[in-house]
Amino acid sequence: MTIRRVTSPDAPEPPPERWSNCLVVDGIAYVSGMVARGAPNLEKMDEYEQAREIFRKIKALLEAAGGKMADVVKVTIFVTNIKNNTKVWKARAEVFSGNFPASTLVQVAALASPEILVEIEAIAHLGKGPR
Repeated sequence: MTIRRVTSPDAPEPPPERWSNCLVVDGIAYVSGMVARGAPNLEKMDEYEQAREIFRKIKALLEAAGGKMADVVKVTIFVTNIKNNTKVWKARAEVFSGNFPASTLVQVAALASPEILVEIEAIAHLGKGPR
């Protein structure tokens, strides 16, 4: 088994020794839960805007790993208000087409801080080709 840590300046990592944003294990990229932290005016962003920012970070990590968004096979989305899920689905539809990845959407009581409304993690099979 080979494990490679992937980083991108577009998805800054937490302080050392906490976790990795992206690990590639034998051609599979595992992207940790990403949030819109670091985006300007985060506290004013809705679920759609946060999800777009998060997908931008995921894309940057996958590209740094040698992949693309079409390689994503699974996403897990955490939201603090399930009633606003259509905003997240709208952002998701802008990123994926063809064979959409398997997905899970879960409402949680809270995320890392009150202004964070959405968190998304992804798994991608790198280099699997076009959908």
